[in-house]
Amino acid sequence: MPLTPLKSLLPALAVLLMPLLLPAMAAAQQETEDGASIDAIVDAAYDVISGPAGEARDWDRFRALFAEGAKLYPRVTGMPQGLRPSTPEDYVARSGPLLEERGFFEGEVARSVHRYGDVAQVFSTYEGRWKEDEAPFIRGVNAFQLVFDGERWWIVSLAWQQEAPELPVPAAYEAE
Repeated sequence: MPLTPLKSLLPALAVLLMPLLLPAMAAAQQETEDGASIDAIVDAAYDVISGPAGEARDWDRFRALFAEGAKLYPRVTGMPQGLRPSTPEDYVARSGPLLEERGFFEGEVARSVHRYGDVAQVFSTYEGRWKEDEAPFIRGVNAFQLVFDGERWWIVSLAWQQEAPELPVPAAYEAE
């Protein structure tokens, strides 16, 4: 069979396959952009969990921020303390439904970055709101540990501490 008829099918085949390929290409592009810098990956972490009630979060994007084996360590006021390490997947399962049902907006108000070579520690003071235009009901500090693998930044650990009356956010971590 001559190749000429097959060559004539290639444009049609490309048109048929494009809807299947575009989402994967877009996801790969988003992952590259999110890990492009320290600022980009921290901003993406806030962006992906924030949104109004009824809006699905992009949990695949969330998962793509974290290195394999990454751990999350919440320190929540009023909850029994101790180390309760979880994975990004645990966070999605536990917090995802609440975030999507109630709505939640977490935004950064101050950032302190310490970097040495391919590792960085970011202290990021946050405020949380149920609705974007409401006053914050919660504040605290997120501590991101990041590693650059030569191509992009990854979150390898994320610990956070809620502010409490007996534990105010230190002045060093407040917005200037």
